[in-house]
Amino acid sequence: MTIDRKSAMTAMAALAPAVRAVKEWDKFLSKAKTERIEPEQFAAFVPLLFAKIYIPRTYLADLLLRPTKKDKYTMQMPVLLYLQVLLDQKLVDLSSVLKALYRCSTLHKYSPTGTTAGAGEGNGDQQQGPEQQKKQKPTPIRWEMNCSKEECIFRRLERLISQGNGIKNARAAIDVGKGMIHWMALFSGAAAAFSRDAFGAIHSVRAKIEMEDSRTAFSMLLLSVCENNFVLSVLSKQSARVLRKQLSKSLDSFIASMMQSQPDIAGRLELFRGQTLASFEPADKKKDAAVSDMSSYMDNLIGLDNFQVPEIPIVNSRAGLYIYLNAALVGRPMVDDSALYTYLHNRYQGDLQTTAIQLVLASFDVLANAIFRNESNKTGHLLKSYLVNKVPLILGSFAASSGMYAAFNAEFCITEALGQVDTNVFPTLSGMFDMPNTNSTLQESVRQDFCFACQLHGLLSQTAIESLLGDITYQSLPDEGRYVKETLVQQCLEDAERTQKLIGELDNMNGNVGAAAQAITEVIGTLCRNKETMTLKQLCSQLASKPLSLDILLLFDKPLKILHPLCELLDNWKYDEDQGEYQPVYEEFGSILLLLLAFVYRYNLTPTDLGIRSSDSFVGKLLSTGHLSRPLDELNEQDKSHLGGWIQGLFGTEGGGLGDELMSSCPPQDFYLLMPTLFHQVVGALTNGGLTEDMLKGGFEYLVDILLLPSLVPAILCLSNHLRTERPQCQSAILKVFQLILLPNSISNEASTMLSSVLNIVANPLENALRSYQRQDPKSQEVEPLLRALKENLLLSRRTGGADHNELESWTSTHGGGLSAAVRHTMQNFNQWAQQPTLNTVPTAYTHRQILAALKMLGARHLLTIIIEELRTQTEAGHGSIAYDVATALVCAPDVTNDASLNAAASLPDETGAFPPQQQRRITLREALKAEAEDWKKLQKTDPALAETVVRLYRRVEAQMALPPPVVPQQVNIFGQAQDDLGAALGVGVGVGVGDDALGDAMMAAAAAAAGDHAGMDAMSLDTSGLPPLDTSGVDLGGLGGGAGDHLGGMSATNSVGGTLDLNDDIFSGLPTGDFNADFGSWDDMNLG
Repeated sequence: MTIDRKSAMTAMAALAPAVRAVKEWDKFLSKAKTERIEPEQFAAFVPLLFAKIYIPRTYLADLLLRPTKKDKYTMQMPVLLYLQVLLDQKLVDLSSVLKALYRCSTLHKYSPTGTTAGAGEGNGDQQQGPEQQKKQKPTPIRWEMNCSKEECIFRRLERLISQGNGIKNARAAIDVGKGMIHWMALFSGAAAAFSRDAFGAIHSVRAKIEMEDSRTAFSMLLLSVCENNFVLSVLSKQSARVLRKQLSKSLDSFIASMMQSQPDIAGRLELFRGQTLASFEPADKKKDAAVSDMSSYMDNLIGLDNFQVPEIPIVNSRAGLYIYLNAALVGRPMVDDSALYTYLHNRYQGDLQTTAIQLVLASFDVLANAIFRNESNKTGHLLKSYLVNKVPLILGSFAASSGMYAAFNAEFCITEALGQVDTNVFPTLSGMFDMPNTNSTLQESVRQDFCFACQLHGLLSQTAIESLLGDITYQSLPDEGRYVKETLVQQCLEDAERTQKLIGELDNMNGNVGAAAQAITEVIGTLCRNKETMTLKQLCSQLASKPLSLDILLLFDKPLKILHPLCELLDNWKYDEDQGEYQPVYEEFGSILLLLLAFVYRYNLTPTDLGIRSSDSFVGKLLSTGHLSRPLDELNEQDKSHLGGWIQGLFGTEGGGLGDELMSSCPPQDFYLLMPTLFHQVVGALTNGGLTEDMLKGGFEYLVDILLLPSLVPAILCLSNHLRTERPQCQSAILKVFQLILLPNSISNEASTMLSSVLNIVANPLENALRSYQRQDPKSQEVEPLLRALKENLLLSRRTGGADHNELESWTSTHGGGLSAAVRHTMQNFNQWAQQPTLNTVPTAYTHRQILAALKMLGARHLLTIIIEELRTQTEAGHGSIAYDVATALVCAPDVTNDASLNAAASLPDETGAFPPQQQRRITLREALKAEAEDWKKLQKTDPALAETVVRLYRRVEAQMALPPPVVPQQVNIFGQAQDDLGAALGVGVGVGVGDDALGDAMMAAAAAAAGDHAGMDAMSLDTSGLPPLDTSGVDLGGLGGGAGDHLGGMSATNSVGGTLDLNDDIFSGLPTGDFNADFGSWDDMNLG
């Protein structure tokens, strides 16, 4: 646009008075500050100058309160006195002071809200073009430490309003209201910044204290404004709907930031926002106001990190890790290496020495707990093997990872830990002779076995062992030395008998079991891939007969690694084109399937847990519907033909038996899927007289032989279900079938071993069915012999973490609230034990089955409520640090009944690229806690102490469950030769650790997923890279207009609501600046004194 010379001259002439006024007043005020004239003299000069040179209130307040380049640390005290003079003489007013003070406030350097709103600091920069950005105004100079002076000014302004002199008309009410909106945003942003910097790493403690004092003074001023009659009158008008909305939104954030420090004032402000402001909305708008409140709640979900909660000292009590390990070993072993290492790292913040001591101590506590609870030897076998065979490997990995980063003395840690282990429970060599004779083997030579396992892995010297055991021991290291997994695998592939020997060694307590277990898993996978089914048959039959060995395998590998190769083999099993004999094929298939079923039913695994994604999978069908019989009209012709052939072959009287023709026409997969239907037909025929007892016995001679024995698993499961529901005649027939299976007249030794394996799998549901029938017919004499036959198998049938009937009855009958009261008592016992663990070395009696039962019966939310209530009670009693550790451990503890990690493989796409539907899981304690914490604002309004407890617990839980540290081991090899490279984080150099496929791979995967490439860090070092970034969200400050009457020549401030004067703008930027810094000699000669 072209402006003619005459117009330009006119504009300059109009601005000349303003330029002169600013220069003269700035000179006067600078002189007054420099010479520190008395307030009385200042009060005498000001009206004289104002009469001579008029200046708007906004300009005058800014000139008085703004810092200079040479004087910007903090405002001088005389300035506050001069401000009072100007207020008394009404040359400045409330809104002009708020604007001027906001523009140069110290809080801008703490608050990203205020900073981004500043001129030239990003306010709208994203929407500006290059030309507009060139015209950005420079950032105004701001005070560096002025919060204390701002506090004084706020108190003066609050006093001004209380005296009735601050707001006298609607125009002033609007201006002040908009000013308060911007100040609230500034304080909220500063409070959030200090909250993120909880330990004072960025801002000083003094700065935080001064900010809070200033906010307190501002809060009182805000209350005075909100309760002012002029303000209320303006806000009640329809034209103020925008101002009401902005004020409500700002109050929402501001109240949240001060709820903890000033709950009384926050309550009054919330009453104003929720009732007074809401009452001003038109009747048809009140619904919108309610919706706005709900949106406000949702917005605050994002601001959970900004909620300031007073910290309670963190204590890693003896109870915390004890709870975690009990949960990890209560059912299927869940000592997943990556999860365990992550938990230990987060819990002990990278302190390897403390981690090792507490791990050893907690592991002994878990075994001691089993002894005091009179757990059976079969139940405690896993706990003892974990202590002796797993823990030394973990300690060895600590030693290997610490070489170049931190000192780690394994011998010191073990000595320190064993010094706290009760010798009455786990005696030294000399004390073992004084032990009373018990049937339990869990106490036998535990301390000795552990020490020698540690020596095997280079953690203890012979001298240290003698010192720890208190005598010269005659036990020695294994003759074969320390096993190397790779060597064992090679030996097993060359000699099948070596594998069978290794399976027998899984019961050992010598420190070599980890290598043996991983070698067996590796061999299973290799044999499956190579389809060496004859060798695999022997291995699987032997493992299926030893359920306790399955527990040991899962100490060192995940179920998926062991079972997925078996599933693939069984799903893709086909006859060879030149197949000669079919009976060996059935035997091999059945033995392999039996091991799979032993794993699945012992640990209650699902097809999803096994990584099965295809709907055509035989294993998937067998596990999902293989225990259900099908009506004959639902069978296709082929299935009907197969069913008729098997019935005729098993029970026919015309000879023929089970020939190759029948087996060649019916693949083993089809046979196993038909077994429930076949047995249902047999029971029906026996009931109706179509099948005699002699024919039945003849058929079962085949069924209890190794050829078909594994097929009894789906058959027995099917009949167990029918025993509960069928009519009495059918029930009698089913009992006859059970008698022939459980109490056979003649059976070979090999078949007897396999039958025991089958009964181990079905014992639990079969016993439930028999006892249910016994309750229906108490006079029956047929049930007790069957129950006696199952007695030994029941102890090996399940390890799922489920509570038995006696435990449930005990917990639910607890005085004062049943199961809920039992959980509270457990937490109280933990707190009492953890307060003085050295005086009470016996761990508190505990089984995590109680928590799992409460989760199932009460639900996660109800159980969380119980935990939080007890946590609050213990905290109020002065035991908060320990109580939080106990509660955190309960929430973090792994849940064997709801393990999402098993579903990882099932979340991958199938062959067609389609993703299967996600398996629905129950909500966990951690998820329930997260939901409660995200609803913190609602809790805060009804119960501030509860909100504080929930958020503090949530932050503790998330800190302990955070992702692994950013480190990738370079090489992991547990059972191999010593490694020269000690840079592997928590991996195993020097030949000790958990191996490539277990701990090593798990750690590498977890670490890589967490951080990418930080290979040089200590595996257990504290990761401080996760500090939250500063919030850079801005607040639109464009709605604050100028004050009434602030006119000068051709310039005018916007007076309407929603005006465009930005508080961060330089209010003098529109004036010519050619000689603004000129020397004003007339003022130099003036005597102000």
